[in-house]
Amino acid sequence: MGSAPSKKFHPETDIGDLSGKVILVTGGNSGIGYATIQHLARRGAKVYMAGRNEEKGKAAIEKLKKEGLEPGNGDVVWLELELSDPRKAKSAAEEFRKVEKRLDVLVNNAALIMVPHTILTDGCAVGIGDSELIPSSAGIQDVMMVNYIGHFVFTMTLLPLLKETAKEPGSDVRIVNVSSDAVQVYGSGLRFRNREDFNDDHAKAWSPALARYARSKVANVLFTKELQRRLDEEGVPIIVLSLHPGTINTEGNVAFGIRKGGVFGGIYAWISEHFFTTPTNGAYNSVFAASAPVVRANPETYKGVYLRPTGVISTPGKDGVKPDLAKELWGTTEEILKEIGVDI
Repeated sequence: MGSAPSKKFHPETDIGDLSGKVILVTGGNSGIGYATIQHLARRGAKVYMAGRNEEKGKAAIEKLKKEGLEPGNGDVVWLELELSDPRKAKSAAEEFRKVEKRLDVLVNNAALIMVPHTILTDGCAVGIGDSELIPSSAGIQDVMMVNYIGHFVFTMTLLPLLKETAKEPGSDVRIVNVSSDAVQVYGSGLRFRNREDFNDDHAKAWSPALARYARSKVANVLFTKELQRRLDEEGVPIIVLSLHPGTINTEGNVAFGIRKGGVFGGIYAWISEHFFTTPTNGAYNSVFAASAPVVRANPETYKGVYLRPTGVISTPGKDGVKPDLAKELWGTTEEILKEIGVDI
């Protein structure tokens, strides 16, 4: 699953001036999200870093500025976003629409990786990985809520602004959903019929945490395809893509090794450090999807596709290419949100 960045694509030379563009990246205070923001801001874009921890976010922005945003000298702005609660995800998108009149690119990057099985319920809190607490919501498994449903709500609430931007002459509006080759964990047979399917703990899998993570990433791919289908039906020229960034030595990977502990955790941390690519290089595929000119020049080639590093159109497992499963996921998502009281 690991890979080095393609020699055929480099953000420094292969994307043009992004001055005047507004880009929003979720989960950008570390890892590939941080590197994605850095690459895009250095080409002149105004990039919003959306996340739940304001202190960490603003510290990351200061670090970005100290490291330098030249030659493009774009800007990086903090936006509070809580993906574990769909009501707060919607509120964050509404706040963004109050302060910005355009949105050229949305990169849905934030994710929980392999965490203990937890169902989020109103009125309590849940520990995530590094023992921080997040507010919980909705009776839905945390990984599905943060990785998929929260981003669904955030994206759909921002969609009117994305559509307005897409009406402008010469616009290039894109939505990028960061998935994972973990989708290959499933041969086929995944379903999204009801809340129980969303909350399956996959206890019989050889790695239940990986299986739950993989399911959420299949959902990202299916969401991409169904959203693209709907936009095409409307004649809206927005390009939606999903992707695998590669196997990256991120803080999330390190945290996973620490959580596992023992011999396995130590071995995993060593492998991550010595064999996984850096976040700077790991962000290449996200940057390609968000800004490479070849994507806009060939929209029918890239609409709704799944990319492996860097910019390689690939198949995201058997479940990730099923139109009926994508429609099932969308319909059940809307039903769950209605039960929660979130209108999209």
